[in-house]
Amino acid sequence: VLGGPGAGKSTFLRKMGLEALKGRLGRYEHECIPVFLELKSATSNPLNIEQAIAHEFQVCGFPSADACTTQLLEQGRLLVLLDGLDEVPSKNLNDVICQIQDFVDRYDNNRFIASCRVAAYRHNFRRFTDVAIADFDSAQIEQFINNWFNSNLDREVGTGQRCWEILQKPEHAAAKELAQTPLLLTLLCLVYDHSQNFPKNRSGLYRKALRILLEEWASEKRILQEEIYQGLSTELEEILLSDIAYHGFEADRLFFAQRDLVNQIKTFLTSNLNAPKHLNGEGVLNAIAIQQGILVERAEEVFSFSHLTLQEYLTAQFIEDHHQIGRLVSAHLTDERWQEVFLLVAGLMRGGADELLLRMERKARKLINTPKLAALLAWADRITVGSGGGMPAPTKRSAAIFLALMCDRALHLSHSFDPEVARVLDLARTLARAGVPEFIYTLNNTPARASTLTRAFARAFTQTFARELEKLKIFNNIDFNVLIARLEAFRARKPDIRQSAEAHQDFNFRLSQIWLNALQLDSNLISLSDEELESLEHYLYANWLIVRCRQAAVRLSPQIWQAIEARMLQIEPTELSTHTLRSETQAHPSAET
Repeated sequence: VLGGPGAGKSTFLRKMGLEALKGRLGRYEHECIPVFLELKSATSNPLNIEQAIAHEFQVCGFPSADACTTQLLEQGRLLVLLDGLDEVPSKNLNDVICQIQDFVDRYDNNRFIASCRVAAYRHNFRRFTDVAIADFDSAQIEQFINNWFNSNLDREVGTGQRCWEILQKPEHAAAKELAQTPLLLTLLCLVYDHSQNFPKNRSGLYRKALRILLEEWASEKRILQEEIYQGLSTELEEILLSDIAYHGFEADRLFFAQRDLVNQIKTFLTSNLNAPKHLNGEGVLNAIAIQQGILVERAEEVFSFSHLTLQEYLTAQFIEDHHQIGRLVSAHLTDERWQEVFLLVAGLMRGGADELLLRMERKARKLINTPKLAALLAWADRITVGSGGGMPAPTKRSAAIFLALMCDRALHLSHSFDPEVARVLDLARTLARAGVPEFIYTLNNTPARASTLTRAFARAFTQTFARELEKLKIFNNIDFNVLIARLEAFRARKPDIRQSAEAHQDFNFRLSQIWLNALQLDSNLISLSDEELESLEHYLYANWLIVRCRQAAVRLSPQIWQAIEARMLQIEPTELSTHTLRSETQAHPSAET
């Protein structure tokens, strides 16, 4: 189950579990006992899933929990709900994936549902079917709002209907887009209830919603008049929470031991001259956990933020408050775990996100670190420049790189600029996914693998696809009539599945050569090492993130963005010369510079 932040993945898994618990009365058609496991608690290595299931049974009072678990697994009676693959600590992720896969293979009579953010998913699981949680449509948004404002007073004055009508206005188009995500719609309702209006972007929404939660707590403090509450202002508490969030996120920690949190709160209070001196760490933590729902106790003396997105927002707030943009970019630009933090930081920079984007661009350009990568970018620019059509130059360059290497990152980048281009390229990517990233060389494959590649390439890189490319006007000086004629003549030579691996490999190679010749691409440029492929992946991801940050920013200089966009996926002649010179110097160490 895939979805963005706050799309309702965990809620969906819990709902599946509740329906399974109802048995024949529920809407889950299989008779299973559901077990919900939060993968972010997988801090131990190796992960013992059977032991984790037994622990859940033990907590629920099952007799002989270990023996019961083994028996139920062997009988195929369990629905195992594995929530939050993207929240597994990075250092454990590959091992956890392998352990889950092995467990599924061992007990494959049971049923398994896992959830993960789309951005963190890399088609990790075999034997699983990928499904995505759909965004709320307009009818569902309206229903949610009316359900939210369902008190007698709200129904009497029509609060829900008025909220829905205001959301329809053109000036609130951005807010309505946010409303497609359940978590963000929840926060929108919370904010509207207090201000009768909507913020313009996601960072602004989190800022207002968080402030409402903290101020509600402050109002409770005034009622209770307990000593622990007095003097801890909303601003001070927000700073404290962002401090906890940032240092935890930086350490790849989503769970916090109570002892560590108390010590961190004490350190924060003693290091702040203006913090009330009577406060103590235990009392502050207890008050926060009881009153707000921002930090919650997950197990005895173990806490976490109630939602990962809240920790990400508070982390972004810490970075903005402490001018940590340089460290953010230098340390985390290509770490996808930090993707949401980058987007939220861009939205928080009310003085302008120019510095952030320029730093990201400079860091990204350093990833083109070999002559071959530099030459590949130079080719993509040369084959697309002046090709006509109204699409941005980076779209054309990303399309060229995609065709050269079948690289998903290039597809995502082209989608950011032009969905029409992405639609055409996605057709080829979907049909030929079996060959990624082996578009050109398929040597040393088993016969079955070779025939799979042949079918994929033959379906994808056809004369029909060439005609679609011609319509997009991405490339210059390519004679598509010649290309299409050659593809039509070559189609009759496709081997059938009974023919040898060598025949399939020869077909794949010759089909590749037809495209390489048409694209005027030297095959040496796409014979990349694993390190070069990784660098290119990171480079394309970084550029895609720059585009996303541009979209998330509240303020950005048009001149700065135009300059960044013009340079995107492009190598300057001086940079190309430097790479060539460096390569020659490495080949002849004694040469004079």
